[in-house]
Amino acid sequence: MSDAAPMKWWGWGAPDRRLELGAQARAMLADELGTAEPAARVELDAVRLPAARELPDAGARAAGEVRTDHEDRVRHTAGKSYPDLFRARSGEPAGAPDAVLAPESAAQAAAVIDACSSAGVAVVPFGGGTSVVGGVDPVAGPHGALVSLDLAGLRHCEVDRVSMTARLGPGLRGPEAEAALAAHGLTLGHYPQSFEYATIGGFAATRSAGQSSAGYGRFDELVAAVELAAPAGRMATLRTPHTAAGPALRELIVGSEGTLGVITDVAVRVRPAPEVARYEGWVAADFESGAAAVRALAQADRLPDVTRLSDAEETRVSLALSGTSGLKRSLLDSYLRLRRRTGGCMFIVGWEGEPEDVERRRALSSRALRQSGAVRIGSAPGRAWSRGRFEGPYLRDELLDLGYFVETLETSHTWSRYQELYRAVGDALREALAAQGTPGLVWCHLSHAYRDGASLYFTFVAPRKVGAEIEQWRAVKTAACEAIVATGGTITHHHAVGRDHAPYMSAEVGEVGLEALRALKERLDPAGIMNPGKLLPERD
Repeated sequence: MSDAAPMKWWGWGAPDRRLELGAQARAMLADELGTAEPAARVELDAVRLPAARELPDAGARAAGEVRTDHEDRVRHTAGKSYPDLFRARSGEPAGAPDAVLAPESAAQAAAVIDACSSAGVAVVPFGGGTSVVGGVDPVAGPHGALVSLDLAGLRHCEVDRVSMTARLGPGLRGPEAEAALAAHGLTLGHYPQSFEYATIGGFAATRSAGQSSAGYGRFDELVAAVELAAPAGRMATLRTPHTAAGPALRELIVGSEGTLGVITDVAVRVRPAPEVARYEGWVAADFESGAAAVRALAQADRLPDVTRLSDAEETRVSLALSGTSGLKRSLLDSYLRLRRRTGGCMFIVGWEGEPEDVERRRALSSRALRQSGAVRIGSAPGRAWSRGRFEGPYLRDELLDLGYFVETLETSHTWSRYQELYRAVGDALREALAAQGTPGLVWCHLSHAYRDGASLYFTFVAPRKVGAEIEQWRAVKTAACEAIVATGGTITHHHAVGRDHAPYMSAEVGEVGLEALRALKERLDPAGIMNPGKLLPERD
């Protein structure tokens, strides 16, 4: 399998790809948000990194390639959150690894971890570098040096067609994994927005959820077995469909975010590649009735494989912006029809599989949508969404260039408190942006639904607060997180905990739960070298 094109060090995606905003979109943003001061980007060689600390021989050179050049260190300084990108573009990242190590096998990765544990060198596992919650920040903690453990060399794929499972290397990016499985007529069906660059190991370490999770399952549901190289040794679970042998160790590894060790192998459940895929656009009268329709679908086991409901603001803003990206004349036509319905909210729904099964499930879902009062507006919006489903991060780069502060966050709750959470977080974001002197736009969509509840995914845009960009982000993010906690929602549905959400983990699992997680870390990582500062809050 060939290497994927490297991402922009200052943004998202391949360097030659961008999503340019046209005059209409720029005018709309200026009219609603006011003008923003464009933010210049420095050149790569102007990025200021701290001097690399010397690594103990035992820690750095146990196995695999060792890279210490400027570009490699820059590319491993952070993920892709707003603070990460702003600091990178400004040439002032918060820190950098002292070296990048690139093992070529699970055995080499384990040897590096063992040597670093003995030498007291912090290790940050690094896959696609797509974290938006500080999950790969180079935090050394009490350790004298830090290495980024780049897992791109671990990219194996072994398929068991009889059992419909596959063993995948953690360094495989989403498209690489799908291409390898497609050669056998199979698919994993996991398509988060980060799909183009995120990796199998990252999916497992963060409990990722994809855009088709209603049909294929979240990534934790797809994991059949997993292997972890921890400082205390190797831990692997059996490749069996189910076991009643005590608490599930697989569940301790999945979602561990590199804090216990590094995931070196993931066995996943796969399916036959779909013969057809059909996506459609529908319109609900408002977000509340649309969410009620999704609840009815989920509780009747009739959810489409893709189920995405935008609130009125996301419908208005995203469809207005979409007319500038080249692929969407038909979507604008649907938008004009949509605007005749005051306050309308766009649904995107989709079904994948064998033709007969797709038509049967589509008929059942469509009947329920019509009964809820939703109106079908055709397949053009669905096709446009499918073609542009991974464009969001490219749009963010353009907005950052124009000087806007743009960020996302997500949560979930039960149906009985869903609207309460939606209002609380939306209000907190709008009030916090206004308090910073930068009133902004806030919109939201539902993208993952269950019988008992659903997710909320918020996006917010405002002019950046020049000279206080990180303080602006922190104030707004804190306000939203506190609203989530006060309403009893989860601090993260699928972005993970990382560094940004760690302070809220006590509300998520309780103090006894935190102590249990700390005890597990202390047993598997006695020296505390694995991804310091992530997942677990600092002790008071």
